[in-house]
Amino acid sequence: MGEARLTTPQVGDGDRAGVVLRPHAEVEYADELAALDRADDRPRPPGWELSPWAVVRYLMGGELDDGTVISPKYVGQRRLIEIATATLATDRAVLLLGVPGTAKTWVAEHLAAAISGDSTLLVQGTAGTTEETLRYGWNYARLIAEGPSPDALVPSPVLRAMRRGAIVRVEELTRMPPEVQDALVTVLSEKVLPVPELDTEVSAVQGFNLIATANERDRGVNDMSSALRRRFNTVVLPLPATIDDEIAIVTRRVDELGAALALPEVPTAAEEIRRVVTIFRELRDGLTIDERTTLKVPSGTLSTAEAISVVTNGTALAAHFGDGRLGPSDLAAGIVGAVVSDPIHDGVAWREYLEAVVAERDGWRDFYEACRRLDP
Repeated sequence: MGEARLTTPQVGDGDRAGVVLRPHAEVEYADELAALDRADDRPRPPGWELSPWAVVRYLMGGELDDGTVISPKYVGQRRLIEIATATLATDRAVLLLGVPGTAKTWVAEHLAAAISGDSTLLVQGTAGTTEETLRYGWNYARLIAEGPSPDALVPSPVLRAMRRGAIVRVEELTRMPPEVQDALVTVLSEKVLPVPELDTEVSAVQGFNLIATANERDRGVNDMSSALRRRFNTVVLPLPATIDDEIAIVTRRVDELGAALALPEVPTAAEEIRRVVTIFRELRDGLTIDERTTLKVPSGTLSTAEAISVVTNGTALAAHFGDGRLGPSDLAAGIVGAVVSDPIHDGVAWREYLEAVVAERDGWRDFYEACRRLDP
């Protein structure tokens, strides 16, 4: 593989220098990427650091012939990752679509890291994102002093990716206003970015492509134009199919976050994690696991990402203010906070669930009492 562009996972100066809180994927998993590069004898598309086979192996995990273990970055259908990877090897961009918490950003980052060796070319979509953020801006001091010139142009991450032949990520595409989204139409269809002020254009180098993420259930979402949507191959990332898959994801990510945050070690409480995931899945589905009781569905998504946050927060509580063991009282506040986004509608749904399900479930009495203590 080419030289890593980010090689020093430390920041700061003097006494405050230290390890960065969250290394980029190509830094954190540099050893795995290097091992895949050595083992990869398959054809690589122009501009790619690895072959499509190796990219999928990096995302899905496995063991190489030399004994190197590649950790799974995505737990789900392998075919979805194969489709996304194969699409990126063509001239079509990829749109990762799903409800919040389905690992869209995570998958996009690791695809960019494996394909380009650089996941940092990123545009974060918001309601305030402007067209210049997707195309280019200007250094106005130089623009006033010299007039339009290549030196006065400030390239966007999209333009830099086109010049370098790399993957660029556009997060939360549908949060941008539709007229801003459509700035990508020419880039994706013609693979050029016109710069009329300089009477020129930037043509994409082989290896360039774009991964966008979007969800259609959150507030502040803008529909994509049909012209832009046609430029994407859409891959829908679902929530984990089974409770065991979701528990595995939560357990692994909590362990990784605990190490990254240098939290005091707290023994993994498998039963408590299962309890959190069970609650989230039941309220998400509006039905208990045994399919006997219909439930009101809260307004939040109660995603896997939120379950990870609840357990990580509970781990910090147990480590710093508890007995060092993750228990119901450490998780109760986080669960209530995640479920009750709307105090009126969600409050009713949560109290009904607490009394009809939690209070009657064997082995859950301690959790029920911890939640009841949080009622105003």
